Amino acid sequence: MTGTIPVRVREITALAPTLKRFAFEPAHGGAFPTAPAGGHVMLTLRDGARVMKNAYSLVSPPGARGRYEIIVRKVAQSRGGSAFLHAHVAAGDVLEMAPPVSLFPLAATARKHVLIAGGIGITPMLSFLAELQARGARFELHHLSSPEEVPVFERLLAPYAVDADIRVHGGGRAAFDLAGLLSRQPLGSHVYTCGPHSLMDAVGTTALALGWPRGSVHKESFGAAAGGLPFKAVLTRSGMEVMVGENQTLLEAIEAAGVAARCLCRGGACGECVTRVEEGEVDHRDDFLSDAEKAAGALIMPCVSRARGPRLVLDL
Repeated sequence: MTGTIPVRVREITALAPTLKRFAFEPAHGGAFPTAPAGGHVMLTLRDGARVMKNAYSLVSPPGARGRYEIIVRKVAQSRGGSAFLHAHVAAGDVLEMAPPVSLFPLAATARKHVLIAGGIGITPMLSFLAELQARGARFELHHLSSPEEVPVFERLLAPYAVDADIRVHGGGRAAFDLAGLLSRQPLGSHVYTCGPHSLMDAVGTTALALGWPRGSVHKESFGAAAGGLPFKAVLTRSGMEVMVGENQTLLEAIEAAGVAARCLCRGGACGECVTRVEEGEVDHRDDFLSDAEKAAGALIMPCVSRARGPRLVLDL
């Protein structure tokens, strides 16, 4: 994706000690592009010479063109984006935002929509709820939360809970009857999940085991770009060697070196940044490549995946 929109921070609301909602407006007036339900935007954050790019789900209704909203959790293992937003961004600041895109659309022909979220994975579901209500669609939502944040998420979901089955579960995965929930859904239902990989994997595995068609199971993943051992990336077309730090993604290192690499979700889900590997072994951490493609080792998703050894040679 190319091009960004200058946006002004209109207001910031603290929802919990680690959760803040950021509202943006077009910095130069006018209206935003219409955002798809389940869409996300990418913010470019500048901290001196350091540039950070982070993708966030829009939680504002899809038709809200005068105001975009995101909810950001400050996490201890943040590589800078969420911590920077929480600590340094204030109302009135102007940031750079890529236009919204969606990798997580609602199925137009679904008889019923079953939404299952965990933690901050509720964010894409919030714009889903506004869209589903506007359509008059049949749906239910289950959100798995830590016990202390149950009231926070109940308040967020309260506007949608009048005519729908919306529940916040604070008892952990063990107390949530996933198989029972999926087994009682009518034929033609679609299930959507976002949250920790363990939850999304459980939803997909359970649904398929119960006979759900693969095409009726949808997930939104922004990846888990955990660190690892440092390594060297050799970029053959650019004629460069780039060192990738232990708490840095390969994509971040490439961008810091001044190489314009394609990206969209920055979480290993969309395939936009897929790059050919000429030499070296890959530690695959994405949700895009097939098992066969991962075994072949000829492709890598630089936004989340790393080298298993000291060196990777890339066609970049």
